[in-house]
Amino acid sequence: MDFIEEIKLIIDAGRQKTYQSINYAMVESYWLIGKRIVEEEQNGMERASYGKEILKNLSSELSKEYGQGFSERSLRNFRQFYLVFGNKEKWHTVCAKLSWLHLRLLLKIEREIEILKIQFEK
Repeated sequence: MDFIEEIKLIIDAGRQKTYQSINYAMVESYWLIGKRIVEEEQNGMERASYGKEILKNLSSELSKEYGQGFSERSLRNFRQFYLVFGNKEKWHTVCAKLSWLHLRLLLKIEREIEILKIQFEK
């Protein structure tokens, strides 16, 4: 392998490591946001009271400050991510190498399975 090709490989490997680090930090942030949403909604109770407009207000504030990416739907996805992967070690081990897109697809499948279970039980 010649010198230039070797340098290109080093650059590509560095970029890949950077992408993985950023992805991990982003997914961890989403998990933590989901955790705080669940804690706020439940307010120490076993089950949440969804009559509050927590997600609507949070979405509005975060969107003003940080722009796109914090819609109510996104916040519901963060909450669902935490509910499905509540054990940090579990998501850290299983999901650390997956992108947020992959995780959202897994959450969608999880929701569809729950819907099927409910329909099957009727």
